[in-house]
Amino acid sequence: MRLFRRVLRWTGILLLWTLVAACLATVIVPRYLDRIYYEGPESGHYDGERFFNPDGEDTARPPGGGSRANFLLRYLRDDGRPPWPAAVTVAKDIPPARVAGGAMRATWVGHATVLVQADGLNILTDPIWSDVAGPFNRLGPRRTAPPGIEFDKLPKIDLVVVSHNHYDHLDIPTLKRLWDRDKPLIVTSLGNDTILRSAGIAARGIDWGRRATLRPGVDVIVNRNHHWGSRWFTDRNRALWSSFVVTLPGGNLFFAGDTGAGDYKWANEAASYGPIRLAILPIGAFRFGEGQMGTGSHIGPGDAIKVWNRMGRPTALPMHWGTFRLSWEGYWTPPRLLRALQACAGESSGRFAPQSIGRAWDIPALGEAPPPVDDKRIDACLKTPAVWALR
Repeated sequence: MRLFRRVLRWTGILLLWTLVAACLATVIVPRYLDRIYYEGPESGHYDGERFFNPDGEDTARPPGGGSRANFLLRYLRDDGRPPWPAAVTVAKDIPPARVAGGAMRATWVGHATVLVQADGLNILTDPIWSDVAGPFNRLGPRRTAPPGIEFDKLPKIDLVVVSHNHYDHLDIPTLKRLWDRDKPLIVTSLGNDTILRSAGIAARGIDWGRRATLRPGVDVIVNRNHHWGSRWFTDRNRALWSSFVVTLPGGNLFFAGDTGAGDYKWANEAASYGPIRLAILPIGAFRFGEGQMGTGSHIGPGDAIKVWNRMGRPTALPMHWGTFRLSWEGYWTPPRLLRALQACAGESSGRFAPQSIGRAWDIPALGEAPPPVDDKRIDACLKTPAVWALR
């Protein structure tokens, strides 16, 4: 009996301290996981504590609705989503040290990472060579496609742009290797530079509409887009998200980063800095349930065509698909849906065409733009049986 009372007593003490620890965790842990990445005056997209989308906030709820817990649990059960391959084989063209003479060469490394070589410069967008995109490089989606260029085969990098602080776009191990090896100019939006500096990586954090000069005639302009940022749930929107325009003598480079459609005006703003020779636009991670064609955070192929249209219909490289599984749609659905919409809408210029990971692509010089594609026609095409059948 005495032993029973002792066990009961210690069990009660343990339960009491467990309850106390749980109560303390609800107070301490969120503050610990929160971070102040930026402090500055209020603006049209910063309220003094957190950034926001000035064209309307539709990124706060999980894609597809419901709670965040249910959103995460969906990935632990079979919800009827199309299967993905366990791994895919990619090309691995070895890039030259430099490209000069007015040429421009782009190699899609995977996800949002693209090596662009032009005017003697080597530029990388949202570089990630890690196998896992998530905290500690262990928790999160794992690569389906290996990088299209082996890291050690990369030429010396002059410029890196980092669009926001999600793990599949701001990859500390990769950025640290690049910084230690090449000391490139790293340009990002406000607050993300704090994250990079904490890892010993120098970076310039710049607000929307501002620019950094790499050399005369080559500026990096931080441009608005429509997204959100977080590393730890509670630090949501403590750092800004952006797209970029890099001004180049032979025509500008545009990188959309990770974005929803919003009011689309950010695409017009990007085009206002001069003709775009190459636009790097996302088309994947847009579906979180049957039939969905886009979310507040991610554009699908339909919205991507509308963005491309507003930019003057330049040569465009579709990205943000086929590397990490982040959403519901099938592996090949984004490029197939893009091609189906173009065929339906009568867009046959070939300027916005899917590319293979790791295969180098010579970008044509600026030329006359093809005819515009009407938004209403795209909306009508999204409802056709051929498009709707793509899962």
